[in-house]
Amino acid sequence: MRTWVVTELGDPEHALNIIESPVDSPGENEVQIKVEAFSLNFFDILQCQGKYQERPELPFTPGAEIAGTITETGRDVDLKVGDRVLATPLLPNGGFAEKINVHKENVFLVPDEMSFNEAAAMFITYQTAYYALKDRALLKAGETVLVHAGSGGVGSAAIQIAKAMEAKVIATAGSDEKTEICKQLGADVVINYREEDFVKVVKEHSDKGGADVIFDPVGGDVLHKSRKCIGFAGRLLLIGFAGGGIPEVPANHPLIKNYSIVGVHFGYFRKLFPELVVEAHQDLMELYQKGKIKPLIYHEYTFNEVINALEQLADRKTWGKLIVTP
Repeated sequence: MRTWVVTELGDPEHALNIIESPVDSPGENEVQIKVEAFSLNFFDILQCQGKYQERPELPFTPGAEIAGTITETGRDVDLKVGDRVLATPLLPNGGFAEKINVHKENVFLVPDEMSFNEAAAMFITYQTAYYALKDRALLKAGETVLVHAGSGGVGSAAIQIAKAMEAKVIATAGSDEKTEICKQLGADVVINYREEDFVKVVKEHSDKGGADVIFDPVGGDVLHKSRKCIGFAGRLLLIGFAGGGIPEVPANHPLIKNYSIVGVHFGYFRKLFPELVVEAHQDLMELYQKGKIKPLIYHEYTFNEVINALEQLADRKTWGKLIVTP
């Protein structure tokens, strides 16, 4: 079995190597999965560089999202051989592999009509967006949502989920190609932030002088500009800081404009309430089967193209999710 392994810290081209290794039978509460697809995330690059909050000992295998078929089960497992699943393996035994053992709590059934590529692209982005909009923002039908980086993995999921919740969606992106993608995903208004002032456009298309909910995975100056176009009793969701800067907000501003700054840490939520994550997964599978959501996939790569794919992801010129098919 082939596995990508980080043997030294650095950029992926220096850190990653393919090794051949056997796979043990799954232990108690584990299943063995033949990996049909795995997704790439920006934090995979940070893990290779040793810059992520999780720093496992060398050597380790990255990869947080896989999809495939169960080929063997350990004791005390309800899942069965042949089940089609997505899974979230944990470091140091990540999913950049052809076969892997995963604890049953991190394995989720997927419907037959969902492709393995789509299943591998589902978990982190859609669970994060769903938790943010449903639980943290308490989004209501008819409200206006501003989604930043709408063509990205989590942004594209947020557009679709907000529309499924019957909200009006305004999306920003950094090129005409990417704004067109946002429009195809269902956004009602799209903004090329390199050419237009999104603050002005959002105010023009909002009933309350600003958006009810702002979904911000970018941070930095984008967050500061977002504070200028949030409506009364709005909720500004902090998803992440892909723009690199962690901004400081004057405490009087939310008071004056009567809005909330809401943190969204899905990973912590999952640790505390795993049963709610299972419920959310079932909800998301129903939305998929109804045609309300569909993962946005940029490109499919072969197993040997992982380094090239990660380099493209690092350049931030891609959109949606990047998928590898062993």
